[in-house]
Formats: sequence, C-alpha cells, structure tokens
Amino acid sequence: MRLAQERGVPQEERHKTALGSLTDWDAARIFLEVVRCGSFRSAAERLDLSINVVRRRIDDFERQIGATLFMRDVHGTRLTDEGSLVVSAVERMEAASFDLLRAGNSVTSTLSGEVRVAITEGLGTFWVTPRLVEFQQSFPNIVVDLQCSMRSADVSRDEADIAIHLSPPVALDVKMVRLGRVHLMFFASQKYIETYGVPRTPGEFAKHRLVMQVADRAAAKEAFESIFPGYSQRDLLVMKTNVSSANYWAVANGAGIGMLPTYACALGGKIIPLEVELRWPYDIWLSYHPGSGRIPRVRHMIDWLVDAFNPAKFPWFKDEFIHPREFNSVYKGETLTQLFGGFSTEGR
Repeated sequence: MRLAQERGVPQEERHKTALGSLTDWDAARIFLEVVRCGSFRSAAERLDLSINVVRRRIDDFERQIGATLFMRDVHGTRLTDEGSLVVSAVERMEAASFDLLRAGNSVTSTLSGEVRVAITEGLGTFWVTPRLVEFQQSFPNIVVDLQCSMRSADVSRDEADIAIHLSPPVALDVKMVRLGRVHLMFFASQKYIETYGVPRTPGEFAKHRLVMQVADRAAAKEAFESIFPGYSQRDLLVMKTNVSSANYWAVANGAGIGMLPTYACALGGKIIPLEVELRWPYDIWLSYHPGSGRIPRVRHMIDWLVDAFNPAKFPWFKDEFIHPREFNSVYKGETLTQLFGGFSTEGR
C-alpha cells in the first residue's frame, strides 16, 4: 500500500516525513517489539499488555504512518516492504531516545535514583541478593531493581542499565567485563545418598534419579544427550524446572541428583558434591552501555559487582576448578556460613 503522501516524493522521504510528524512514540515502541518477537502474542507477553491492546496500537501506528506495515496470517506477522523501511527509522529513533535519557542522567552527580540490574536467576538469587546489603549500606539512596531471568537483557536497547550473562553479549555498542567463571558439578543430598547410593561413573547415573534446570529446551536437550548418550530425558529425569532456586531445593530435599555451582554446598541445604568427573564451566560476563557507565549511580554499581565476583576474594569464580572440599583452605574471607547466612533449610 502506498503512503498517504504526495505522488513523486521518494518512498524513503515519505517515511521520514511521516515519522517526523509522529505523535505516539509508544506505538512505535510496540511496533518494534512485534517485529523483534515475530508475533503479536509474543510481543504482548514481553510488554505485559493484552494482545488486543497491541493490535489496536499497531493499527493506530499504521494509520499515523499511512501504510500497512504487517501482513498477518496463521504463522504470525510478516513485514511489508513499507514496514521494513519503517523498522530502521524507528530503531534510530529508539537509539536516540536512549542516548537522550543517558545524557540527562549522566549530568547529575547525586548518588540517588534507580539502577536496573539484569542477571541470571541463580546468580541473582543465591549470590548477589545476599550481599546487596553491602551496597545499600554504602549508597542508601540508590534503589536497586534486580531483574532475575535466564533471558539475557539487551543493555543497548535500555532493557537494563547493567546485565550479567553466562555468554558474551553479541551487541557491538556495549562495554563488556569478564567477571570470572562459575563451575557446575553434580550434587546430591545426604538423604538421597542414604536411600539410593552414589554414582561413581557416568554410566551409573542410569540407576539414579535426576533433576534438571531447563532454561533453553534445545540447549538442555543437547547437553543431556552429550552427558548421557543413548538415554532420553524420560529415562532419567524425575523433575524439570526453569528456576535455579527450585532446582537447588529439589536436590537439597532429596528429590534427585542435580547440577549446581560449586559454591552451592554452602547455601544451607545438606548437599554433597559427587566424585564424578562431569563438570561444566561458564564464563560470567557483565555488560553495560558506554553512556550508562557515565551515570554515577550506575558506575558505582558496576564497580561493586566487579568486586562481588572477584576471583581473588571468592575462589569458586577462578578460571580453574576448585573442589568444594578445598574451599576452607583457599577462601580467606568470612566463614562460609556467614557468607550465605540468609539461607536456611528450616521449615522446608
């Protein structure tokens, strides 16, 4: 469909004219989310809106632009040629709006306001949250919005001020800091071991009960098949969950054997590391937009997070694997019980 502009004006210029007179940036933002998610339903879930609201706002946006931007069918949405041109223009508007917000925030020297930190659920729940009180005592006027999710946040799109991932971010316009490395290994509770015994080799896992965290189904399936070739998840698993804390407490309460970070032995549950040579290291990355790094409150949070994952202070984040039984000899800080003092198995 042609834009509602005069004939003879190049199509790109017609889009610039329409976007220049755009009065509803929120509709443009919703349009971008539909493009990125591939469907109205997925975009509605990401935006926490009803699907009818998303459809209505897209209809409004198309009327403002003067063109049909999407073709709808049973498979989702497909951009029209006009829609493809509008995407790049709206992305530039989005980037400019983020730059404007960051510039406004960076001119203030006051250490107050909100800092949004996106982090994987396990590291956020079990590692960062117990020590956030340290940050709050130093900066009482900064509000920390801790967003725990296995989906990586894109700091270049202002989804968070700071993001912590288990894989390096792909965006080119962000700053990256490698914080350390988390090592995963198999654990079981004392109760489980007393009932079912201990596997000594990978082959012996076939006789046991497993629990597993599944954040990405395809990646989890691939990992499972590489560890237990010839077996399906149905053969060995008694529980799957997408949440690290549920996975941990399932292991701690004897539901089955599970894969946890090496420091999990200090979280409060009576779990025991298994002497099986199956271990997985994941690098921990911190990312932030250069503009956000100039905002004082964000800069202080970045510095604090770098220190919170410092391998020199916390040896379980070193590049080399350190067995949990060695923690007491290599860790020189406060006792492990105090380090994770907020966790307890009482009443669970």
